Amino acid sequence: QVHVVESGGGLVQPGGSLRLSCAASGSIFSNAMAWYRQALGKQRELVARILRSGNTYYADSVKGRFTISGDKYKSKVYLQMSSLKPEDTAVYYCKVVVGSYDYWGQGTQVTVSS
Repeated sequence: QVHVVESGGGLVQPGGSLRLSCAASGSIFSNAMAWYRQALGKQRELVARILRSGNTYYADSVKGRFTISGDKYKSKVYLQMSSLKPEDTAVYYCKVVVGSYDYWGQGTQVTVSS
């Protein structure tokens, strides 16, 4: 069983920055790690993903503003968020893919408001 924990959410003003962290317990070597978000009343959406190879993907809405990175074993992943907008407000979830299994964290709230 893999336990996933996110941290780093909070309240930030528009234009500000936040860094989210995600750690997966155990000696794992994931295939991929990703950040999703779910705003109130909306479906969960993929924000950014990093593969074991290091390849990354970003949703169009965050390109140029968010950066995903991870350690070499892909057991920790970070999301550096800059130039935040009110529409970035959501609960952010970390997903870890190990083999054919997906493991999710409980989520961390990010609120962008003045």
